[in-house]
Amino acid sequence: MTLAGHQRQRQPHSDCTAPRGAGACHDHASHADLNCLWLVPVPFPSDKPLEIHTLLPSALFAKTMLSSLRIASRRAAVTRNFAAVRAASTWANVPQGPPADSFEKKINLGVGAYRDDKGKPYVLPSVRQAEQKVIESRLNKEYAGITGVPEFSKSAAVLAYGKDSSALDRLAITQSISGTGALRIGGAFIQRFFPGSKTIYIPTPSWANHAAVFKDAGLQVEKYAYYNKDTIGLDFEGMVADINKAPNGSVFLFHACAHNPTGVDPTQEQWKQIEAAVKAKGHFAFFDMAYQGFASGDIHKDAFAVRHFVAQGHNICLAQSFAKNMGLYGERIGAFSMVCADAEERKRVDSQIKILVRPLYSNPPIHGARIAAEILNTPALYDQWLVEVKAMADRIITMRALLKENLERLGSKHDWSHITSQIGMFAYTGLTPEQMDQLAKEHSVYATRDGRISVAGITSDNVGRLAEAIFKVKG
Repeated sequence: MTLAGHQRQRQPHSDCTAPRGAGACHDHASHADLNCLWLVPVPFPSDKPLEIHTLLPSALFAKTMLSSLRIASRRAAVTRNFAAVRAASTWANVPQGPPADSFEKKINLGVGAYRDDKGKPYVLPSVRQAEQKVIESRLNKEYAGITGVPEFSKSAAVLAYGKDSSALDRLAITQSISGTGALRIGGAFIQRFFPGSKTIYIPTPSWANHAAVFKDAGLQVEKYAYYNKDTIGLDFEGMVADINKAPNGSVFLFHACAHNPTGVDPTQEQWKQIEAAVKAKGHFAFFDMAYQGFASGDIHKDAFAVRHFVAQGHNICLAQSFAKNMGLYGERIGAFSMVCADAEERKRVDSQIKILVRPLYSNPPIHGARIAAEILNTPALYDQWLVEVKAMADRIITMRALLKENLERLGSKHDWSHITSQIGMFAYTGLTPEQMDQLAKEHSVYATRDGRISVAGITSDNVGRLAEAIFKVKG
């Protein structure tokens, strides 16, 4: 270490009376704070040991300066080490994910929401008009009650069960956080009050979130046969067999229409046989109806299973969603209802539903519920909505037919009739996980590896390219 000779003068100590200069402050040589210390020019060659000249006694000065140098050295080392630690970030080893596909003609068939024929999100005109009416009403933003906006819940019940249903007078119902919230309320109610086994049977396969929701509510989840991968259709015999094999008084979850993810629904005649099997075993039916009107375009046809079970004396519970049929995805609008034996039982069930809801989310959002209520309770808007929901369903049905037609035109030898016999937003193609991977890697067609595609992602512009990609992969 070398120092260039230079002079650094400091002011004498504040109480020093000695004159400034080389001999100043001799009387203050003992000041430990070195306020009276300065270095004097000390020329020396760079290859010689450092010699320090001072006005203080040499031993004291050397000891003081060496201590200062050690402290400075330690501070520099700490600074360097701290910088090194900061450079080695906690997340320094996180790899970059795969780049986004920049191909302009890529096809996204994984989206779980309706798209128009240009592939864009769609807001129903009836929803726009209803929302404008809600805004112009200048309603307050107070909390809804625990069970939500009453005008919505009452009209949701009529939509599901029918305006002439005898169940309406004995129905416990609450607005929910869309269909998922309704399922969660139902699961919690069953876990707390159902007298039989705390087990619920769901179809194989089922919506991915069903098992998670019910397990989180404290229920054990079992499965029953539903989909036949060989026929790409309903395993009706297996389904009825599993209903019959389950312990008496079990809870069964049924998709009311547009089964997610397969798009495979029982026929009305099959629903009648399913109902008879459920009744014979004393099972409890829990319906999930997320697509009323969106499946066939007919709200009454899509509610057949629910209404048939009720007509046959089943006191079912029901989860409803208005995400798909009104396009109110982000508004999170749904309803949970339970058919009770009589008005007195309804009162007790309703009180317990409120007790369950309070710690879950306290009370539901009001804006989307007001929009839905405006549509359901305004005759002109209601009629307009029925036309619009049918148009959405018809577009899905048309895309199914076009995909099948294009595959056949290309010369595919496979039977694609399941594409058009299935119903609703999703279709099971019958493609293997490896074939789905190939679609993504070689053709920029993206969907889930189980072969499910969202038909809403198919448009008039991309259906031809989609068919070509499937044909190249499947033949």
